[in-house]
Amino acid sequence: MELLQRPAFSPMEPMAASCPDWLATHLHQAGGAVPFSRFMDLALNEQDHGYYGAGRARIGAQGDFVTSPSLGSDFAALLAPQILAWLTSIPRIEPDQRLSIVEIGPGEGHLARDLVAALRGADSELLARIELVLVEANPGMRRRQQALLQETDDLPLRWCSLEALRRAPVHGVVIAHELLDALPVERLIWREGSLQQQWVKLNPSGGLQTTHRPLPDGLHQEIRRVCSQGSIQLPPPDVEEGWTTEWNSALPDWFAAAAAAVDAGVLLVIDYALEAQRYFTARRSDGTLMAVCAQQAGLSPFDHPGEQDLTAHLCIEVVDEAAQRNGWMVGDQAKQGEALLALGLAERLYGLQQLPGQQLAEALQRREALLRLVDPAGLGGFRWLTYRRGLPEDGFSLSGAQGSSGSRRD
Repeated sequence: MELLQRPAFSPMEPMAASCPDWLATHLHQAGGAVPFSRFMDLALNEQDHGYYGAGRARIGAQGDFVTSPSLGSDFAALLAPQILAWLTSIPRIEPDQRLSIVEIGPGEGHLARDLVAALRGADSELLARIELVLVEANPGMRRRQQALLQETDDLPLRWCSLEALRRAPVHGVVIAHELLDALPVERLIWREGSLQQQWVKLNPSGGLQTTHRPLPDGLHQEIRRVCSQGSIQLPPPDVEEGWTTEWNSALPDWFAAAAAAVDAGVLLVIDYALEAQRYFTARRSDGTLMAVCAQQAGLSPFDHPGEQDLTAHLCIEVVDEAAQRNGWMVGDQAKQGEALLALGLAERLYGLQQLPGQQLAEALQRREALLRLVDPAGLGGFRWLTYRRGLPEDGFSLSGAQGSSGSRRD
């Protein structure tokens, strides 16, 4: 996700906002208040009114935010050789073993479309074994993907659920591109000497208002366990009253579902992610939560529920723990800029100089897009995190990785 403007939003200030009728109905059914994670889930995934559930998300230069695939086909063209290298290294159980490229949360379908085009030049024997599988939980987004990909016939293509994949697990590569940052998170607030859980409630006038309650025992125990294993200090030293952060309790279930869908494969997570010492720090007093609409971030997450994206960065140690706990081996990691340069982005930039003069406009547009992909202050700062399951250690490295991420806890 890349944005044009980031105005300030502080969750430490009292929040009150109007509540649409559909959301008020859900809150009334829940007794008038829900944890922030439930509010976020409804705002994003409610099938008739949620940002993704109802298909309201608009991705691209003219939409709410820009992603790497939405900038053009070069991103997929650079990623394709890495995917092919992993697929080639997966041991065959049968001579005609099917290999799957699974994208979970495909957005508009840009990456899937461009990967199909980028794979056309692959070895014909390998290509004959590859299928593309799209996992999209939200009907509104699935309809948009199907419209974009309706004429794609270079590779077998199907949509299915993680539950369906659990019944017939695949061998291959799983991609989660800007997906995990949209999983509903808990909001934790330091109040009167303890961490509290943020809730969202209806106020007497029918609007939305935040409140806080003691941590449920299950959440408290989960935080203690993960922090102990990852050497995370939460809260960090010297936090002030009202210090706020996020905790992603949805990660373990997501990794468990992904593991059940894969017999042998590599999982590539591409997202904004920070090490714990940078994620949980007194200086980051407002957490990482962003509300995004019309290329602007920093808006209140409670304004216009269902009409804007909500996203929170990942903590790498928390992600690693959830993955390992559910059967994934931690692999390599790299920043996106490093990975794409290792995969040939500089050579691709140089190649643009060889385009004929009548393609100058195309060359300039692609040059700008390629530079944005590696901009360390934007998309280039994304983390590529790999995990593997049912595979040997050798043969599944990530281009651009600075050594094995098995040491990224060191």
